[in-house]
Amino acid sequence: MAESAKAQVVRAFRAVFWAFLGVNKRKNLEADATQLNPMVVVIAAIAALGAFIALLLLVVNLVVG
Repeated sequence: MAESAKAQVVRAFRAVFWAFLGVNKRKNLEADATQLNPMVVVIAAIAALGAFIALLLLVVNLVVG
């Protein structure tokens, strides 16, 4: 049974989050590689990277300003 689009997006963001931290179990990594749509993962990674950069800019502005 195919996952709903919303569930796949949530799983993609979870996979990207664990990849940013650098920790994940091999079975989860293999499951993500076979079950997730690569385009959804790329979009999730770009969104997470943008959020991370925005957070860094916010912190720097709070410290400096």
